[in-house]
Amino acid sequence: MTVVTIKDVAARAGVSPKTVSRVINGEAHVRADKREQVLRVVRELDYRPNAFARSLSSSRSYLLGFLTDDPSSGYAADVQLGALKRCRERSYHLLVEPIDRSDPQWARELGGTLVTLRLDGVMLTPPLCDDPEVLQLLEAADLPYVRISPSGEEDRSGYVRMDDQAAAAEMTRHLIKRGHKKIGFIKGDPAHSASRKRFAGFVEAMIAAHLPIDPAIVLEGDFSVRSGVELGEKLLSGPDRPTAVFASNDDMALGVLMVAMKHHLTVPDDLAIGGFDDAPTSRLAWPQLTTIHQPKAGMAAAAVDMLTDPYYRQAESSVGFRRSLDYQLKVRGSTDPAR
Repeated sequence: MTVVTIKDVAARAGVSPKTVSRVINGEAHVRADKREQVLRVVRELDYRPNAFARSLSSSRSYLLGFLTDDPSSGYAADVQLGALKRCRERSYHLLVEPIDRSDPQWARELGGTLVTLRLDGVMLTPPLCDDPEVLQLLEAADLPYVRISPSGEEDRSGYVRMDDQAAAAEMTRHLIKRGHKKIGFIKGDPAHSASRKRFAGFVEAMIAAHLPIDPAIVLEGDFSVRSGVELGEKLLSGPDRPTAVFASNDDMALGVLMVAMKHHLTVPDDLAIGGFDDAPTSRLAWPQLTTIHQPKAGMAAAAVDMLTDPYYRQAESSVGFRRSLDYQLKVRGSTDPAR
């Protein structure tokens, strides 16, 4: 198989090899039409830059890190896929580093890893993006980082987020419009800032509709299917069960759906169920879950864009590096019989 070189790309695009290098490295001072022309040829020739040679010729390693405390979760998987896709487009590589904070040595090991690896930047998701010890380790290593959906300290780093509170309020209004007044709510892991924001959105919509919030049907889970099953059993076993349940993520909503089937409840006629995230499993269930589409892959791609921006590392302040992406309410059969 013939190896395509940077000179081959330059010759086909009608530019200098230096221009090709600038485009691939995401540098400025390249005209938009030239940049698109080079990228088109890169795709046509399937050009793969030599990562080792690139790192030797610059101060960058072309390697980004993704820190996560739960690499097996659907959320982390979606973020990882979005980051991988954008890294490939920018000729970077992604290193996924699981962090087990139950291990007494986790901070020492992470600090050693950050010193050993030549990372160009790191992205973090909740709850690690709000962990002061993790952020201090990154700052001590002088590593640029971007947080996905942080809960506070907005001036501390660049970030990408979605409005969880507004999205949860919209889901709650959707259930209210379907005629539900007694709505149960399952909170997520309290360590995640999104859990608080989603509950706040639920409360906001219920108060606006002058509907009571019954503490007996507001329970706390941990984002797992197991907790959805356990809490669904508590919500649906009694005689005074809610007519709708809004779970803070799709896994817990699926757990509630399983319990509804066990109790021979028809969804959505006897019980409406709403989830959050639009995980692939939400479309595999029957009936399919009404949920909030969270642009996880898009947020990861935006984080990669920030970290590979040549101005991000040099910026005295990363305050300008902020993105807010839109959510979508996906109405499906778990709340709407017509679906």
